[in-house]
Amino acid sequence: MTPKERLYKALKGEVVDRKPCICPGGMMNMIVEDIMDIEGVFWPMAHSNSNMMADLTLGMYKNNGFENFGVPYCMTVEAESMGAEVYMGTKTTEPRVIKYPIESVAQWSNLDKVDVTKGRAKVVIDAIKILKEKNNDVPIVANLIGPVSLASSLVEPITYYKEIRKKKEEAHEFMEFVTENLIIFGKAQLEAGADVLTISDPSGTGEILGAKTFSEFATPYLNNIIDQLKEYAPGGTIIHICGKLKTIYKELNDLHSDAVSFDSITNARQVVENVPGKVIMGNVSTFAIENGTKESLKNISNSCLKSGVDILSPACGIGVKSKLDNIKVLVECAKQFNN
Repeated sequence: MTPKERLYKALKGEVVDRKPCICPGGMMNMIVEDIMDIEGVFWPMAHSNSNMMADLTLGMYKNNGFENFGVPYCMTVEAESMGAEVYMGTKTTEPRVIKYPIESVAQWSNLDKVDVTKGRAKVVIDAIKILKEKNNDVPIVANLIGPVSLASSLVEPITYYKEIRKKKEEAHEFMEFVTENLIIFGKAQLEAGADVLTISDPSGTGEILGAKTFSEFATPYLNNIIDQLKEYAPGGTIIHICGKLKTIYKELNDLHSDAVSFDSITNARQVVENVPGKVIMGNVSTFAIENGTKESLKNISNSCLKSGVDILSPACGIGVKSKLDNIKVLVECAKQFNN
């Protein structure tokens, strides 16, 4: 099977020759310093240049890294497009929001709409088009930041978490606007040639929101994005949720995505047992990928595979100083594992 065929079938829950090993991109960044040095392409410039962006993710695959292409490499593109001020980081640090465009959820109408014809949104779309031309056997993953995480990148997070309880009507209007813009950006990525859609919502965790608020402010908006975009994503859809999942297993079953991805703090076997209707992706510790030995990574990766994950993947965004040789361990484990 080609990497694309394998991932398509895995996300549909069909029989594959072996389990895929991917890292979506976006918040779940796949780029490390070793790849930058090999390719001679570096952050922060690559965040704003479509050819450089494509070269880096292509470099990860051709150097025996993850079995997919995935852009961008941060979770700030949508927020910047909607009015946030972003510091672009360095060679070894990711971009981050440094100034919020609004002070309350009630001010949502002051935000800009995502414009996919300019700025870094256009860079991402153009990078996808380049990657599509380079190698059509490798799946391209479109990436969106989740609606809760985007909302809390546009207004100070503590304010946001308070106001979703105190100003519910305005908060829902805000979330609807945020979701509308995520759909615009996601559709543009998929129409540019991406095969799979991943939504990563690190701020929309069960630990932070609690099950009731997760059901009210995360589930419907995540599902709206999936429902609107799944026809454009031939390979399938993935939702990544950080933190402990124990309190929201029921809510995970309510998500409309094909797969769920999750943090290393959560036991993979428990997710397999408690979320039976989903393809399970994960959840190799990114701390171990950056700091562990090859032998420890081999043990962790095989443990994940034995626990029943369908797609082997880092549990979150990998550290930029992680060694390419450690990433190769994950890929080799996926190749050699016997069901």
